[in-house]
Amino acid sequence: MNKTDALIIGAGPTGLFTAHQLKLIGLNCEVIDNLDKIGGQCIELYPDKPIYDIPAIPECTGEELTKNLINQLKPFDIKFHLNERVDEVKKEGDNWIVKTSYDKIFSTPNVIIAGGVGSFEPRKFSVKECEKFENKSIFYSIRDKKIFEKKIVTIFGGGDSALDWAVELSNNSNVNLVHRRDDFRGAQATVDRVHELVKNGKINLYTKFQISSIKGEDHLESVEIKSEDKELKTLKTDYLLGFFGLIMQLGPIANWGLNIDKKTIEVDTEKFQTNHKGIYAVGDICTYPGKLKLILSGFHEGALAARACFKLARPNEKYRFEFTTSSKTLKDRLGVKSD
Repeated sequence: MNKTDALIIGAGPTGLFTAHQLKLIGLNCEVIDNLDKIGGQCIELYPDKPIYDIPAIPECTGEELTKNLINQLKPFDIKFHLNERVDEVKKEGDNWIVKTSYDKIFSTPNVIIAGGVGSFEPRKFSVKECEKFENKSIFYSIRDKKIFEKKIVTIFGGGDSALDWAVELSNNSNVNLVHRRDDFRGAQATVDRVHELVKNGKINLYTKFQISSIKGEDHLESVEIKSEDKELKTLKTDYLLGFFGLIMQLGPIANWGLNIDKKTIEVDTEKFQTNHKGIYAVGDICTYPGKLKLILSGFHEGALAARACFKLARPNEKYRFEFTTSSKTLKDRLGVKSD
């Protein structure tokens, strides 16, 4: 069982800054996220989209903001549990027992929900038979591209992820790219590169086609695709990759007995605590009178929630507020000599 002063659910900007605030006051914390990368919706939905509401930063992208927040955490030792979902939360004495989809168990007095508008889960293939091959030969994200080397890979989708991976994997794999339309939603430079690779025989392109069925017993053998005109084609393949975007949903959080209003969690504005002692909600997932869905607001909420965690994590110690310019914890981490 993992014991920690606080457990953060969500590795988006608000979750990252909340982790920084917890470590700044001397509390341990770990972070869980359903995605396979740090950054939340900033990195998954708009990595290149300009953000204008970060103080002292006139403009930055979601990717740049994420990188800066990760750099801010470098002085601290924070453990991330990615590609995991929190399934169960129950009270046991003064602590919350948290169980994940990978059967990891955490014991903590403080749980901070920083899950944006909920957990992100990939849209999946509609063909039910695909389920038995998931995480074996059918994937909705890529963690190790080496497994596709010298294999036949069939990619479905027309956005940046599908196009980027089609280009990347074409270097060492036989790539089929299938999209239900003729036009693509990705960056024009990538679209042009895909058409160039199609022309050079590096990518086999099938537009106005969608998945119809798959074949295979112990391993995937082929996929059947159907056109708008009902034309059927069978493509031999070793792997299927689906990039259809993400579904945003509250997930198991909906069953934790929290005060939920239109898929957001009601909190107070002193601690950003929910109706359960020791469970907090910050960022877009929380609601209160006057709530603004800004990253700036999430940072403020995370800072106050972190201070509230101190009382439950260190009941026999008195919290003393320190400015960062005089924080011994931060100076020790940065290797700065105290005056």
